[in-house]
Amino acid sequence: MSVSVAIRRTAEADPSVPLPAYETEGAAGMDLRANLPAHRRAEGLVLPPMGRALVPTGLSVALPEGFELQIRPRSGLALKHGVTLANAPGTVDADYRGEIGVILVNLGTQAFTVAHGDRIAQAVLAPVTRAAWTEVEMLPDSRRGAGGFGSTGV
Repeated sequence: MSVSVAIRRTAEADPSVPLPAYETEGAAGMDLRANLPAHRRAEGLVLPPMGRALVPTGLSVALPEGFELQIRPRSGLALKHGVTLANAPGTVDADYRGEIGVILVNLGTQAFTVAHGDRIAQAVLAPVTRAAWTEVEMLPDSRRGAGGFGSTGV
């Protein structure tokens, strides 16, 4: 299934940075790339260990009503460098029209440089189901009950 999504580059964006794309036929996510400001493009953006930064993508979208864009970590960055998202997954709401930014955090032991054009995150278009709360006096029983963290075993 394919859903049409309007996308535009911000005024500061480098048009040579590719738009998000699926890298394989079976991919659920599209790679988002760093689109750094002109004064940062040559040296990149350095994330020290335990450092975090909002990395611009140079992109804005108009999602169809009833959808969200989930921003997720790239597994290779997480495994090889300890670089992930501080708010995984991030959400771009259907009514947001600003630039998509990715909050990267370096959990590794070495500084990591985000180069201009690097693939930094994945974007997954997903349907949204909205809750209609019904306040009740008691909840129905379940097999698990109120068992919390670790209650289902190892």
